[in-house]
Amino acid sequence: MAWDEWEQTKADVASRQTARMRLNQLAPAAGGGGGDRPDLASSPAEKKTAAKAIHEVLTPGVTRDSKHTAVCTKAAVKEFGAKDGDGWDTSSALKKAHQTWEKQVKTLLDRLAAEKAALSKTGIDLRNNDLDIGGRLARQSRINNY
Repeated sequence: MAWDEWEQTKADVASRQTARMRLNQLAPAAGGGGGDRPDLASSPAEKKTAAKAIHEVLTPGVTRDSKHTAVCTKAAVKEFGAKDGDGWDTSSALKKAHQTWEKQVKTLLDRLAAEKAALSKTGIDLRNNDLDIGGRLARQSRINNY
């Protein structure tokens, strides 16, 4: 390796270490997500909109596309399957891959349902917590005795 190449390699390594060190720090005070808006839906309206999108867009889309994929995969499995005694290994491999994929789709749908429920329930939980804390504070308040 020539001396110039060695110096260039050392400079490259040093710049990568500097970049790594820059990434190893706290997020800015405004948040680390970048952009003007945080990623977290925190208002009740945003949570309701997110839950509605899961219910009306994501879940039906995943279900529809899953059914379409099942039809296409079954056709491919049949096409590569045994017609004259021996089939292609692709047929059984596709069938096995599709079974795994169906489990993943079910997991995704379950996760979407859980997220939708959590988004819908958060406002109720927070309100119940506020009422509970308010009730406990009211029982302990000395102001009520005056």
